[in-house]
Amino acid sequence: MLSRAQIGLQAPLVRVEAHIGGGLPRFAVVGLAETAVKESRDRVRAAIRNAGLQFPQGRIIVNLAPADVPKEGGRFDLPIALGILAASRQLSANQDTWHQYEFYGELGLNGSVRRFHGALPVTLAARADRRTLVVPLENRDEVSVVSDSRILTADHLNTVIAHLSGVKKQPLETTGGRRSHTQALPDLADVRGQYYARRALEIAATGGHSLLMIGPPGTGKSMLAMRLPGILPQMSEGEALETAAIQSLSTGGFSGQNWRVRPFRAPHHTASAVALVGGGSSPRPGEISLAHHGVLFLDELPEFQRQVLEVLRQPMESGSIVISRAARQAEFPCRFQLVAAMNPCPCGHLGDPDVLCRCGAPQVQRYRDRVSGPLLDRIDMQVAVNRVPRELLRLDAQPGESSAVIRQRVLQARNRQAERGAKCNAMMSEHDLREFCALGGKATALLEQAMKKLALSARAYKRILRVARTIADLGGERVIDAEHVGEAINFRTLS
Repeated sequence: MLSRAQIGLQAPLVRVEAHIGGGLPRFAVVGLAETAVKESRDRVRAAIRNAGLQFPQGRIIVNLAPADVPKEGGRFDLPIALGILAASRQLSANQDTWHQYEFYGELGLNGSVRRFHGALPVTLAARADRRTLVVPLENRDEVSVVSDSRILTADHLNTVIAHLSGVKKQPLETTGGRRSHTQALPDLADVRGQYYARRALEIAATGGHSLLMIGPPGTGKSMLAMRLPGILPQMSEGEALETAAIQSLSTGGFSGQNWRVRPFRAPHHTASAVALVGGGSSPRPGEISLAHHGVLFLDELPEFQRQVLEVLRQPMESGSIVISRAARQAEFPCRFQLVAAMNPCPCGHLGDPDVLCRCGAPQVQRYRDRVSGPLLDRIDMQVAVNRVPRELLRLDAQPGESSAVIRQRVLQARNRQAERGAKCNAMMSEHDLREFCALGGKATALLEQAMKKLALSARAYKRILRVARTIADLGGERVIDAEHVGEAINFRTLS
């Protein structure tokens, strides 16, 4: 019987072999099986008997090959049961028939087949090998999002046996073609004032840039961040499959309600480094991977532990995270868009014209030092969010532009980026920068002057170029001029 293990997003093939010999009754599972897999012995024995079949006597050995690949979870219950039934000649099928299928599912004591975690990565792997997947009925919504895959679902062990024996064939499930779920996302029209911050949010959405908002409490930083997904373009099928595959491995699993909906993750500032990047003895994705192709919002940025924030530096550059353990490695993608918010000082009122700040200079410096310079250097845009005038807060005040209007401008600018062959400007390569971000004389002089005056790094130089390219795309301009560069420089206020 064929099945697959799970190592990160990889799903290596596993052959489930069963042998029944003479001697005293014994049931052993070998092949680097973890506790949950070894416990399948009792589940399989009860499931076979309660399904009206005979559990064989004698020495039963089940081998999960290859032996050096770790196996975990209850996904191997179904192939183990089928292997024992085939070895005891209660299930007849030729070898070629077995190799056409891959089997997954945890068995209940009554023979029912229950869902398992990580169904999407094995579905993608099975589609690549052109095999038919036999999965629990509870996993149908999850695996059916993979187009051109061959899926059979079953809710009981007897259903699988009847199909393999030819007594009652199960029809293939319809896959692909799932429509994205329409969710009522928060609208930017709810945010009063904050024109400068709204402009920054639009630029960030257009180019996929990271953004830090700094300002007094209650000025709308969290409101702005939560409205970013509403102006982002819809995910492509490839992006949606990558995101869904990661969600499939998480504790909550994948829900069809989230198909093609960009994730928005907002972990609390008490989160650990492992919670952010992932980990564990059997590595699981963290918040940065669960935000893949979506938004990672870190509110109250300085309240996170400094060592926790430092683990973000490498994933922000590479778009992936490799979790290394003594026995194995697991790699997860994490191409997320970082949005962060912080107060200017511990009391939150530094620079506020209406409220007096009570913090001394040493307190302010210690507070800001919680966010390291190298991390700030990796954030493309840093914008001040000031207090809103009181007259704009009136219920009858004129609302701002809606997310639908802004999203149309974002889509038009994204189409210009796609015409150049780039996914989004934030991910421009060195070659793309040289080809599409050439500057004229005035723009070059302005940027070099800013580099000298603000002591900007080479990384900041390139990030300013990418932001300037995005501003030009929003304006429909093919050439980056001094005005675009000047606005991009203004979005590095903390520098």
